[in-house]
Amino acid sequence: MSKRYHFVRYVAPVAFTLAMAVAANQTTMAQQPNQPAPVQPAAAPAQPAAPAPSAQPVSAQQPVSAIPASGEDKAKSAENPYGLKALWSGGDIVSRITLLILAIMSIGSWYVIVIKIIAQNRVAGAYKEVNRKKFWQQKNLQQSAETLSTQSAYRYITENGIEAAQHHKGALQDSIDLYSWVSMSLHRALDHIQGRLQSGLAFLGTVGSTAPFVGLFGTVWGIHHALSAISIAGQATLDKVAGPVGEALIMTAIGLATAVPAVLGYNFLVRRNKVVMDQARNFTADVQCVLIGGNPQNKNPATKESDAA
Repeated sequence: MSKRYHFVRYVAPVAFTLAMAVAANQTTMAQQPNQPAPVQPAAAPAQPAAPAPSAQPVSAQQPVSAIPASGEDKAKSAENPYGLKALWSGGDIVSRITLLILAIMSIGSWYVIVIKIIAQNRVAGAYKEVNRKKFWQQKNLQQSAETLSTQSAYRYITENGIEAAQHHKGALQDSIDLYSWVSMSLHRALDHIQGRLQSGLAFLGTVGSTAPFVGLFGTVWGIHHALSAISIAGQATLDKVAGPVGEALIMTAIGLATAVPAVLGYNFLVRRNKVVMDQARNFTADVQCVLIGGNPQNKNPATKESDAA
């Protein structure tokens, strides 16, 4: 019992200690292969990271790469997605018809403005020709009318008055006195000239009042396209909205650019027509006085007989 007791008391702890040491040694040996594994990958990235100077050439090459990028930007800016070409190519049939209507309105307005200004200048020049050719210093109205050019509006008025005074004949015309007959003929000639000067002004008034609304229709249609693109894409991105909104803004600008010249041209032509027609009315009144009572040679023969009786 004593030997076993001493063995258990002294040898067993030593054996237990040795066993624990062996177990710890085996555990350490088992962990040693796993420790170099993370060390080697850590050393491997360190070697490629060593050529740090190569990062400087990359940064130095960045401005070089920016040059072709700027060229691409210039190419993109050359193809303007918001211009008239993009509007025509990307728009539907409604947008194209709206653009054509605005173009016709704008071209027609400028055509009317230019033509009416030329016509007004001709009538104003004819009035100056009356004073320059000494119209009122001639022996009779027929010679006075021949001094004017064939395209003169004042010659047209004078010839109508002379014809009315010389052809006051017939059973029905006898019931109208010479003064009323000549006055009616002169005013008809005057109204004809005024009608030629005022033709086209109604078109300018129509364009000036309707062109903004046509442009507004194009704007509403462009916004409709923008909302449709947003609903299809599911997100309000710039590339989905910018095109239709740009189209809408172009339509608004074209509508305003069409309406403003038409309104200004209408007011300008109406004011000049008033000045030109006042000159023509004064001339017509003078011709009427000469035909009726100024020169006895221009009186109707029936009027002469009545005066003699």
